Amino acid sequence: MTRKLYIRPIVLADSPQSEEGEAVRLGGAMVWASRFALILREGGKVIARERVSASQMSAALAALPADLGAMAETQWANLRKVHAPIQCGARTIRLEQPQVMGILNMTPDSFSDGGRFLDNLEVAAAHASAMLEAGAAIVDLGGESTRPGAAAVWEGDELKRVVPMVERLAAMGAAISVDTRRPAVMEATLTAGAHIINDVSALRYDPRSLQLAAESGAPVVLMHAPGKADDLHSGAEFDDVVLDVFDWLEARRDACVAAGIPADRIIIDPGFGFGLTLGQNLTLFNALPLFHALGQPLLVGVSRKRMVGALSNEAPAHQRLGGSVALAVKAMDAGAHILRVHDVPETVQAARVWRGLRDAALTDFSQLPQ
Repeated sequence: MTRKLYIRPIVLADSPQSEEGEAVRLGGAMVWASRFALILREGGKVIARERVSASQMSAALAALPADLGAMAETQWANLRKVHAPIQCGARTIRLEQPQVMGILNMTPDSFSDGGRFLDNLEVAAAHASAMLEAGAAIVDLGGESTRPGAAAVWEGDELKRVVPMVERLAAMGAAISVDTRRPAVMEATLTAGAHIINDVSALRYDPRSLQLAAESGAPVVLMHAPGKADDLHSGAEFDDVVLDVFDWLEARRDACVAAGIPADRIIIDPGFGFGLTLGQNLTLFNALPLFHALGQPLLVGVSRKRMVGALSNEAPAHQRLGGSVALAVKAMDAGAHILRVHDVPETVQAARVWRGLRDAALTDFSQLPQ
């Protein structure tokens, strides 16, 4: 492995004013950072770290060797990048504030709500409508469980589960994301009115997916998962879970761009819970601000996941609301643009209060230290 430099935000603020001095806005979100770690890695190992303030960054980058300097300049620009809105038909999803993506599982075996909506389209439609009324910007529809050990779903069954629901959602005027690995499902649901491809395999499961996604013009979500084929949870080996996931997503993003998918249509997801231990999940979560250096909008999905249960006396999935909202707030603190959740009303309420605390029209930031 060649040498590589990473710029990791380490001191964050809720306003442009900071006790640490100058602060820069991360990823166009309502989050600022004033201190950064320049991390040098070689051969899979971190060999140097340097703490740098925002005001010192230009000089620090100018002092780097040429190969590292160009890399660092790109990351520095990406950290401050303002992302364009996502266009979903007539709906525009703005990314300067956190948006909530509501989960709708049309499956018999999803870890949290499998079977609840599979056999009753009216109940599923009512739930989707309630999520939209509660403030969900996007509905994410899935017809296959990707929990550990879940059986693969026949393509025909997945189509029967999701296409009718996409048609119902489209009639509601919803912004629709479809959680699928199969190009036939991607194509059918986009034709039926879906807008976003959300692929937990990052378009690796089927080689036809890349071309289809490129030709469709749809935004795509690329999620990190260590495994391949039907076991996305296997094969996780990390020298450094944070930097390895960063490199994996960067490489996958670049492969998609090379295949014809414009970079401004790519959203990244670190893939919490996929092949990661509790400690690795927590380490990765605490490093979320680093992922703005990839220059893509950041989607975070931790709702009701195993890590919440592991930290709360093994609470079952349906009793993980408090922990899920806590993680959602932490993700917003890190500048996450999209929160993929089961509990939409509670998360939307948390997001609105969080946003209010950072709204200069509501909060007198002049009271903060200069």
